[in-house]
This record gives sequence, C-alpha cells and structure tokens, in this order.
Amino acid sequence: MYKVVTQFLTRFVKPATIYKYGFNWSPMYRRTTARLTEVSDDLHYVKIRLKLNYKNRNYAGSMFGGSMLSATDPIYMIQLIQILGDDYVVWDKAVTAKYKRPGKSTIYGEFVFTEEEIEALKNQLKTEQQVDIIKTMQLVNTKAEVIAEFSKTLYIAQKAYYKQKLAARKAK
Repeated sequence: MYKVVTQFLTRFVKPATIYKYGFNWSPMYRRTTARLTEVSDDLHYVKIRLKLNYKNRNYAGSMFGGSMLSATDPIYMIQLIQILGDDYVVWDKAVTAKYKRPGKSTIYGEFVFTEEEIEALKNQLKTEQQVDIIKTMQLVNTKAEVIAEFSKTLYIAQKAYYKQKLAARKAK
C-alpha cells in the first residue's frame, strides 16, 4: 500500500517530502514516538528526533531501549529502496544494539548514504548479484554524547536474481 501511494504522490510532491511526511504520519512509525526532521532531496540524508515522554519512558525514568531501536529500524531499508529504485530488492537482515548511556532527554540520529557508497554498491551488485552491507548509526543527545549505537545488516540483491532465487526455492 505504501509503495503504491508513494508512486502516485511523486506526480505532485518531491520524494523527500513524501518520505518525511509518510513516515511521520504512518501509524507504525508514529508509535515509536520519533519524528523525521530532515530529509535531503536525494534521500541520502535523514535525521530523526526522539523526545523523552511518558510513552517511551522506562521504569528507571530514561528512554526505553525498544523505542530507540524501533525509531531507527525502518529508516535505512526504506531509504535504500528509494535510492536504488525498482531494479533492486532490499531487506533488513539483522541489527546489533549497543546502549551506551541512559537517554534522559531528546535524542537525534542521522542516516547517511554517500554517492560513492551507492555507486560502489551498484557496481558490486553487477558482479555478485546479492550482498550484505552493514550501516552503523548513533543516537546522540544535545551534547553530542552517544546514547546508543545500532549496526544494521541490510540484504541487497538485483531484483531479477532475487525472483529467480525465490522461484528455485518454491520448486524444491
């Protein structure tokens, strides 16, 4: 559903605007209590804000780690799907979470893909057809102290290869 709505809206609105407001209005993402605050026009940069409030406060009075994780979970995957386009398949595969200190105030996170990373990834996929990449991001407070660090493993494949792989599995 989200993909169909996005394709329709790109006729009228920039993809970055759709990405930002789509996330912020999506019931799934709203429940994380995070908000996308910045999205670059090329979707290579996304910034989120996560305020401490009664919905995400844990027993100790700091931010629940699950809120931090869920606020970061879908960003890289959907960001990469939008950047690469319809010729590729992208899936979240794994995440490693390292909580460094309690989140006792508003925290921020940035998700970045460089042009060089995207070009290298596309070139790698020309020869390998599927790859796993690891992207690491940090949530920081206003003093730039690291609150948590998440390393996401993303699976990326050429769509034609991925469909062929699925067909082979079904045939077994």
